[in-house]
Amino acid sequence: MTASDLEQLLIARLVRERGGSSQTWRRALGKVIVRDTKTHPHCNWDVRLSGTDTQRAAIERLLDEVRLEYSIVVAG
Repeated sequence: MTASDLEQLLIARLVRERGGSSQTWRRALGKVIVRDTKTHPHCNWDVRLSGTDTQRAAIERLLDEVRLEYSIVVAG
């Protein structure tokens, strides 16, 4: 899975599970940051959250779930 695929997956699930627009969730989520697997062997990606406390909490819960299935992504 690529970072952009992961971003699309996260946004789609947030819209489906929490409502709102994809544009709102895209702004709250920020970009997926891909790190080197040599220094991050268990999960090589992260995001820089913004948005409200409620949005951040929803995103963090989703990230915990998604990291279990997609722990390693490639840039792109």
